[in-house]
Amino acid sequence: MLRRLKINGEYFHLRCLCQCFLGLLYMLWFGTALAATPKADQLTAAFQAALEQIVTESGVPGGVAAYVLPDGRMVKVAAGLADREAGLRMSPDARMLAGSVGKTFVGALALSLAADDVLDLDRPISTWLGGKPWFSRLPNSASITLRHLLDHGSGLVDHVNLPEFATLVAEGNLNPARETLIALVLDREPLFPAGQGFAYTDTGYLLAGMVFEAVTGRTYYGELRRRFLDPLALTLTTPSDHKRLPGLVPGYLPVDNPYGLPPKTLVKPGVLVYDPSSEWTGGGLVSNAGDLARWAKVYYEGKAMGSDYLSILLKGGFKEDKQGRAKYSLGTGFGATPYGPAYGHSGWIPGYVSFVSYFAKSRVAIAVQFNSIESIGTESDALNLARERLPAVIIGAK
Repeated sequence: MLRRLKINGEYFHLRCLCQCFLGLLYMLWFGTALAATPKADQLTAAFQAALEQIVTESGVPGGVAAYVLPDGRMVKVAAGLADREAGLRMSPDARMLAGSVGKTFVGALALSLAADDVLDLDRPISTWLGGKPWFSRLPNSASITLRHLLDHGSGLVDHVNLPEFATLVAEGNLNPARETLIALVLDREPLFPAGQGFAYTDTGYLLAGMVFEAVTGRTYYGELRRRFLDPLALTLTTPSDHKRLPGLVPGYLPVDNPYGLPPKTLVKPGVLVYDPSSEWTGGGLVSNAGDLARWAKVYYEGKAMGSDYLSILLKGGFKEDKQGRAKYSLGTGFGATPYGPAYGHSGWIPGYVSFVSYFAKSRVAIAVQFNSIESIGTESDALNLARERLPAVIIGAK
């Protein structure tokens, strides 16, 4: 039996009232959704157009870009070609080597292990590596701490910039063993006393990776999967620890590149001409712009782990060196932008360039990857154009 309700002398069935009420809610929601959809579509279209223009101006084959809005919605778009010779269009799910963007994960692992009281960021690395037969030959060996390594304050030169490293790559004799690469910097004069300067160095990050494995008894990549990649469902991000990397699009280099590599990085689908495993904790990941943007959003909003790691990371990042150069802390670069402070990292590796930024004031994360290093250092550098234009589309439109 239907119940009735008397309103202003009239009787109404409750079921009818409920149906009318639900109908009203539906119309309100549907109307709001219709109103919101064009704006969302326009934002995506503008982002797409900006990426396409960057690809055209810079001359790179193609790129993938993504943004994550304050409410967590993520959009990724692609432009240009994944493969010039085959004429294949770039896909939004395309994977590329992320280069030094991987250092943000290295810093995150250090913070996670510190929160677990497994290691102390300010202890000398001799605590864990002092028994190595080569350790005393490492510049500043007695005074370098883990934080020095992760802040690029160790005073070590960067093996990647040494002619001996370029020769190894050109000859095809690059041994991915970490200690072989660290040996390139042994017995050299330090650039400055540990903790008293800033000099970017992948060598320091290899040493940090060795500390992680000594402390945990497990591999760096195993810990990365267990603590971040799997829990955060970063399914397009995997270790670049061998030549065969499924889903990797070809990258492109100038013909006269200093490493003597072919101008195209793949010998066949998903198989590199060089071994990227030597990068390891200097970067060491193949990823996608969507994954990188989602990672930045979670990490820089303090949600990547249970501890209050953000206060440690941000406090260190706002220190400047005596020359007022870029601020850096535990694998993250900090800078001022027209949209307020931004946190993140850029990266390059033969054939690929990437960057990811989180804009704290607007709570927006943006990432981009291009499958070429050909425009680096030119007026139409694809990465510089992306840094300038993509935030303007998303944040400027908010």
